[in-house]
Amino acid sequence: MNKKLILWGLPLIVAGAAALAHVAGVLPPAAAQKVAGVFEKKPAPPKVAAQNHDIAVSVARVQPREFVETLAVSGSLVSREEILIGPEIEGLRVLEILVEEGAQVTRGQVLARLVAATLDAQLAQNDATLARNAAATAQARSAIVEAEARLNEARNAMGRTTTLKNSGHVSEAVYDQRESAFKLAEAQLVAARDGLKASEAERAQIEAQRRELSWRRSKTEVTAPADGVISQRKGRIGGMAALVSQEPMFRMIANGEIELDAEVPQAHMARLAVGQKARVAIPGSGEVAGSVRLVAPAVDRTTRLGQVRILLDKDSNLRIGTFARGEIEVARGVGLAVPRSAVLFGKSGPSVQVVENDTIATRAVTIGLSEADSIEIKSGVAESALVVIKSGTFLRNGDRVNPVILPRAVADGARP
Repeated sequence: MNKKLILWGLPLIVAGAAALAHVAGVLPPAAAQKVAGVFEKKPAPPKVAAQNHDIAVSVARVQPREFVETLAVSGSLVSREEILIGPEIEGLRVLEILVEEGAQVTRGQVLARLVAATLDAQLAQNDATLARNAAATAQARSAIVEAEARLNEARNAMGRTTTLKNSGHVSEAVYDQRESAFKLAEAQLVAARDGLKASEAERAQIEAQRRELSWRRSKTEVTAPADGVISQRKGRIGGMAALVSQEPMFRMIANGEIELDAEVPQAHMARLAVGQKARVAIPGSGEVAGSVRLVAPAVDRTTRLGQVRILLDKDSNLRIGTFARGEIEVARGVGLAVPRSAVLFGKSGPSVQVVENDTIATRAVTIGLSEADSIEIKSGVAESALVVIKSGTFLRNGDRVNPVILPRAVADGARP
């Protein structure tokens, strides 16, 4: 028998058998329909409409915004002006330390005291020497008065003797005796006056020594030369006080002013200027505002780095020696912004890909200021134009695309 006839007739036989079974009451209606439906021909599925093969591309609208261009720097916190404090005299022991590290001090405040017993004894000895000199000076003045009296007496006697000699009533021996007495009186007066001068010179020397001792005595109190904060204490009670040039007793931050001492590549030095605003992040302490105080006029020949000092606002959390990062505001302005990833940099210069009538077109642009996520476009595209957020070589001029406008926050790289 032909196999095709058997295959075609088999469904009819089964369907007929199911119908007879239903009539005879052997199969229920639902079961009979199920058996017959196995061999029924199913209709063909409907044809799917032709799909749109345009590429979906994320785009952003060109919009004006304010640009704040910054330059990242890093360095360590230092004192704007560090003052070394110590005694101006040496050889004395430390008696008291009155301040600790971190203390706020004012100009003239006593920070430490030295043992002054030796200087007090020297001052007492100087007082005695000065009193003895005063007595000697008084004696010298009295000797002058006495010498002047003897000189007058000798002068008068010499005058009388000269008259008598001229008249022939006095011998040459008597005249010579009167003349010698007159010259001796003159010499004694000169000696008395010289004695007074010597006594006065000695008094001046004693007074100078006293001034030195008084000055040394006043320096047994170590005082603050200016307002500031004590950053380091080296002095110890009982230790010998050394001069500042050898080992300072204290280190002080003048006026409590702290700066960020940072280094900048030479290519960016020209963009820095005194007075520019800055923000400095201190690990564990947050951000502190500041401004550029100093831009070094020279660059290190080895590292090609220049120094910049950023004066920070006063903050109790600042610590000398702490590492910190900062951003200096080098420029500010308003212009048309596109995402940084939208700008292509090629041999012919920067360009962007815009979508016009669902078609890609490349536009050469002139860029200006830039931030971490955006670049200013000075020319090449107009406001409200649609630019491809992530331009690349997989898109070419004339390609048909399906633009998907993303919110500004997403286009700029932030969380939506």
